[in-house]
Order: sequence, then structure tokens, then C-alpha cells
Amino acid sequence: MEKNAKIFVAGHRGMVGSAIVRELQRQGYENIITCSHQELDLCRQADVERFFASHKPEYVFLAAAKVGGIDANQSALADFMYYNMMIEMNVIHAAWENGCRKLEFLGSSCIYPRLAPQPMQESCLLTSALEQSNEAYALAKISGLKYCEYLNRQYGTDYISVMPTNLYGPNDNYHPTHSHVLPALIRRFHEAKINGELYVTCWGDGSPLREFLYVDDLAELCVFLMNHYSGNETVNAGTGKEITIRELAALVAEITGFKGEIRWDTDKPNGTPRKLLDVSKALGLGWHYKTGLREGIRLAYEDFKNNPLRAER
Repeated sequence: MEKNAKIFVAGHRGMVGSAIVRELQRQGYENIITCSHQELDLCRQADVERFFASHKPEYVFLAAAKVGGIDANQSALADFMYYNMMIEMNVIHAAWENGCRKLEFLGSSCIYPRLAPQPMQESCLLTSALEQSNEAYALAKISGLKYCEYLNRQYGTDYISVMPTNLYGPNDNYHPTHSHVLPALIRRFHEAKINGELYVTCWGDGSPLREFLYVDDLAELCVFLMNHYSGNETVNAGTGKEITIRELAALVAEITGFKGEIRWDTDKPNGTPRKLLDVSKALGLGWHYKTGLREGIRLAYEDFKNNPLRAER
């Protein structure tokens, strides 16, 4: 990407989009186009088409999405499919119609089968059944990456996709019921400490294994891939390291200063038992993550404390 090229970051107010904007600015890109939801509803096809026809972005990072944890995914299956499908199809199609030189689609590791061989390689996509608790979201994300692939194959576009593992960091969503596991734990343990509670109850039995990537490390990879990768197959983004939810809860309790007991509600779902990405492709391209989990959680907690309104989103 040329430093003065028009670059549109869709979803710039979210955790991933804002990190991509920070990374682009750090690297000296000067012509970044952003648009709030109030200014442009990406679910409205005609509005998206007018926006692209007017601005003609040369490069697009598609980080806009409707996201949430297990509870949100299970309670709003139709919403997660509809909003994500509409956002993806409208933006990708408008980019193609208006001659966008390259587009990068941001997905999620939940696209892979529930019982995929571990660590999960990019090639295991669609080889068996998905995790039921987030199937609607996963199907939408699979559709987005496949649409990029099909445009490449039919029209010769240069559209790529990246599938991150569980993300966390600045500008995360700490909503009490709609957040992912790590920000949910940060909020829960922080509030328990402030309120002097004797224990915190977490979902499931704590046995599932999860991988976590600091969002600024993902943003660096996203810009790197835009400059150095082309291909129909997606690229996994992760650390290649995993931790049990039980161990994660203990680590978050330590970092937030919570001294009480951690209890487990085994009537609540665990989700996918294990979800570790094979990141050998990204490593082979020359990228490696920088931020360790303990340091990343510490940075995320400081961001949470310094931005209390984020807890209400």
C-alpha cells in the first residue's frame, strides 16, 4: 500500500478496527477513511454503494461486525447471522463494484469445526460440524471469506481474509452479558474486588482451552498481510499457545487484585472444548506476536479502568 493511498477501515470504533487505525498511523499511512455507524449503516446496501462510489477507497480493512460471547450468540442467533451477513456482503460487493485494489476480511477462529484436529490448520475449514453455541456467527463469517475467494476466482480480485483467535486489548467490549470471556472476567473480578465480594462465579467447569492474542499484535499482522500476502486460503492469527479457562480466571483475579474464591457453575455451557490455531503460515510469512498474555491482560485492565464507559457497552 502506498503511504498516501485511500484506505477505508470499516468498524474503526471497535477493538479491532481502532487497533488497525493505530497501526496504520504508526506506519505513516496518511489517507485513512473512517465512518461511524451514525454516518453510514453498513447493513444498508444502497448507502454503502453510495459511500464507495463517492470515496473510491483503494484498500479496505473489513473489521466491522456484530460480536458477543456465548450468551449473546445463543440468545440472538438470527441477529448475529443477519447483521454480519449484511455488513460483509454490502462492503465486499461495493468494493468490487468500485474497483478496490485489495480488501482484507476479518473473521474468527469459530469458523472451524467444533472437533477439528488441534492445532487447527486453515485447511480444516468445512470438514465437520460447527460449535452449536456460535454456529450463526460462524456461518456468517464463513460466507464472508468464501465470497472473497469466489470474487478472486471469478473476477481476479485480490481479496484476502485473516482468522484471529480470541482477541483482547484496548477498546474491548466489557458488557456484562454480551462480552467475550476475557473482558467479561476482567469486569467481573474488578467489580467483585471493588464491592468486597467473597467469591466470583464463572461459567462451565473451567476445562476448555483457549488461545488469546493482543489486538495490537493482530493489527500489525493485518497491515503486514495487506502488503505481503495474496491468496484464496485464509491466514490464521494467534500465538500458538493456550490456557485453560480455569487458569485464565486465576490469572485475571491476580492481575485485578481479587482475593476471594472462584466458583464454577457447571450448569452453564463450556463452549468448544479446545480451539488452538495453527499459525505456521503467518510465521512462515515473517510475522510473530509480541505481547505475552500476562502483560496483555495488565494493559487491558488499565484501559478498562481508565475508560469506565466501556463497561456499559
